[in-house]
Amino acid sequence: MQPERPDEGTSDVSDEKPIRVILANPRGFCAGVTRAIEIVDKCLELYGPPVYVRHEIVHNKHVVDSLRARGAVFVDELDEVPHGAVTVFSAHGVSKAVINDAKQRQLPVVDATCPLVSKVHKEGQNHAARGREVVLIGHAGHPEVEGTQGQIPGGVYLVSAASDVDGLVVRDPENLAYVTQTTLSVDDTREVIEALKLRFPAIVGPDVKDICYATQNRQSAVREIAREADLLLVVGSRNSSNSNRLREIGAEMGKPSFLIADAEALRPEWMEGVATVAVTAGASAPEALVQGLIDRLGDFGRVEVIEQAGVEEHTQFKLPRILQDGERIKADESVA
Repeated sequence: MQPERPDEGTSDVSDEKPIRVILANPRGFCAGVTRAIEIVDKCLELYGPPVYVRHEIVHNKHVVDSLRARGAVFVDELDEVPHGAVTVFSAHGVSKAVINDAKQRQLPVVDATCPLVSKVHKEGQNHAARGREVVLIGHAGHPEVEGTQGQIPGGVYLVSAASDVDGLVVRDPENLAYVTQTTLSVDDTREVIEALKLRFPAIVGPDVKDICYATQNRQSAVREIAREADLLLVVGSRNSSNSNRLREIGAEMGKPSFLIADAEALRPEWMEGVATVAVTAGASAPEALVQGLIDRLGDFGRVEVIEQAGVEEHTQFKLPRILQDGERIKADESVA
């Protein structure tokens, strides 16, 4: 008796060529984001809900919704915060006007500003103290930029692209400095700096060193994995500057590149003819969202996950001491 043969035209799924998924390393949470989330968590634990947070603690809806479910209340302005309520400033930083407003309202404040953003504030303040005018390279309307603008005495000149430099008029070209938003594209920022130096040879500043280590590492990782991919997927929120820069890098390399909030945003037509997918996540996107995307990619075939070697990040930022000690924050007190 002859053994039965499988019907022609059918195939064993295990014989199908898998979809290669290359995961960027590093990806997802950076030290500043981790610290900011931990600050809200610790405030909820020590003082109980509600804890009020000015603006989104970080730019990710899933993170914000999770903290909201535990009792965090997110507000646009401080006048929405009840008298005496524990208040947290977001990781993006705030202006001195916001700090003064909190003091006048006698709000006990925990400042979750990323230490690398605070470093930029200090650099700008030091330049202003030396009599220099300050140019800020950044995107208008971004919370970090608004905070930095309000931290530097005398204000700043804001430029977003090299093309903005041609029309920049300053009072004293010989006394000029620049600082940068921490989440910009390294390449774009370098172009702006070169344009500033060409127009104002006496200008001083930190090259691209103000761009945070995590932003630079994630951009370098994306450049590596995008070379091998047919498609780049960046997990992150649309209002996340660093996530948008990751998508732009892929697009500049000629690869179809999409910024998606989570697995549900993946569109089937993007997968047509795709054999290799590069996946990364912005600095405020939880790893659970990346794993959810990998599960979703399994709907289109067998998935082979490859972890990029990448750069190991060991940076950690401590919580404010008052939270470590579990002490009560006094009204009109601000801790960072």
